[in-house]
Amino acid sequence: MESVARSQPTAGADPAARKDETLIYRQSRWTRLTHWIWAISLFFMLLSGLQIFNARPQLYIGKQSGFDYNNTIFAIGAENTNAGARGYTEIFGHRFDTTGVLGWSGPAGQETARGFPSWATIPSYYDLGTARVIHFFFAWILTTTLIVWLVASTVNGHLRRDLAPRLDDLKRLPQDFIDHAKLKFHHTREYNTLQKMAYGGVLFVLLPLMIITGLAMSPSMDSVLPFLNDLLGGRQTARTIHFTVMVLLVAFFIVHILMILAAGPINELRSIITGWYRTDPPAQDDNSTERSA
Repeated sequence: MESVARSQPTAGADPAARKDETLIYRQSRWTRLTHWIWAISLFFMLLSGLQIFNARPQLYIGKQSGFDYNNTIFAIGAENTNAGARGYTEIFGHRFDTTGVLGWSGPAGQETARGFPSWATIPSYYDLGTARVIHFFFAWILTTTLIVWLVASTVNGHLRRDLAPRLDDLKRLPQDFIDHAKLKFHHTREYNTLQKMAYGGVLFVLLPLMIITGLAMSPSMDSVLPFLNDLLGGRQTARTIHFTVMVLLVAFFIVHILMILAAGPINELRSIITGWYRTDPPAQDDNSTERSA
């Protein structure tokens, strides 16, 4: 497998591109392929997962759930009021009116009670069976690809070389925060510290946790991994963790897109589609040719 980034063009690359010192081959074919596989898989898993969640739009902490227990921490629902049917979202006992989006939504005059609206689910109509098939299909694609990527990246040194934060990275962390807050970006071959931490958090924490909690919710896995439910605090707690990880992944996606737009969408998209990335020009310094990281 190829590493994520290479500083030198490969054989057969565009001769014109090789003459431009600021244009480097940053993302390998393997990196680009896995990126888009994960993006597509997570898209279908998110929307089908919201459809599955609509079957019981509540979250609990513990091993039990139901009317006899007071362990609900999140709920989406609808209620009749003097103003008519209203949708609501309740978080740790605090209720918010979310009519039109969560709890009660639909075309004018055809609103229905449902957790997430039809435009946010796959399928758009209520079909738990189809949603589960789609969700599990893409879940296995994502899991398989992630395992292969982890093994290959360990063997070819990509994890150690490109993603593992070094001492110098940690020293630059405060400045990275300041630069990003000022929307000041340095275009180099290497990932900056915040990128390493964000990508590492997704690849080594959020995605594995998503997979583990997904397995814990499956009754068929009880005989294979009987300890998993107890380790996570029960099936209902695992479901809550699963949902929370989904929210964090959506937050990562939003920030990721905003950073792409701020850093230069054409350059960033070219990198993840073709592999070629335009870096900052070399510093005009007779004593040093080092670029900002």
